[in-house]
Amino acid sequence: MTGTPAKKHDGKVVTPPHLNGRHRHTYEAIFRHPTAHNLEWHDVRSLLAALADVAEGHNGSLQVTRNGQQVILHAPKQKDVATVEDLLAIRRFLEQSGETAIPPPVAPGAHLLVVIDHHEAKIYRAELHGAVPQQLVPYDPHGFGRHLRSENPESDGKRRPEQKSFYEAVAATLRGADEILIFGSGTGESSAMEQLLADLKHNHSDVAKHIVGSIVVDEHHLTEGQLLVQAREFYATKGA
Repeated sequence: MTGTPAKKHDGKVVTPPHLNGRHRHTYEAIFRHPTAHNLEWHDVRSLLAALADVAEGHNGSLQVTRNGQQVILHAPKQKDVATVEDLLAIRRFLEQSGETAIPPPVAPGAHLLVVIDHHEAKIYRAELHGAVPQQLVPYDPHGFGRHLRSENPESDGKRRPEQKSFYEAVAATLRGADEILIFGSGTGESSAMEQLLADLKHNHSDVAKHIVGSIVVDEHHLTEGQLLVQAREFYATKGA
């Protein structure tokens, strides 16, 4: 996947919309001209964890992956980012791994249905009969066709705290909806629905506050039409 550079408007860097204030400040500092000094490594690492998948190596290095792009970083001995070269490497990574497409905003007042399992998330406009779902599949840079369930036997089959690009895509698509209903199968930590709910509440509170229900269903034995009927009945009962 080819990323797009950090977008600018009137000479200012446009930061990803879901970042909190501290992350936004750090993101802007990375792209500042002239190059920012005294940029704390702790803040940079926190920003990268919010935007990408970060894995720590045995030697203290960080392997950062986002949208198929990867960079290896080494923690400085002092609290600040060590050199200008390190800062430029981080800037280049953020540019090259930027999202290639941002979903169009949802029309005000929309009632959405999310049907999620460990393969994908499908998003429907529940108030539109015959709606064609917008389908989001977790990006797989290695082409292994991995699911959201971990294949690591040490994880007991539970989902790994990764695939941030998948969650970001779901959150971006849902942003702007008036009400959101989520269908999923399973319960507990292995439930894709529960993991999505947790991620939205933790990282996308502006989206999470519009969730009006989460229901366990057997989506593999229901057609899209049947799922939409259940969603419309839910919204009709809620509004009665």
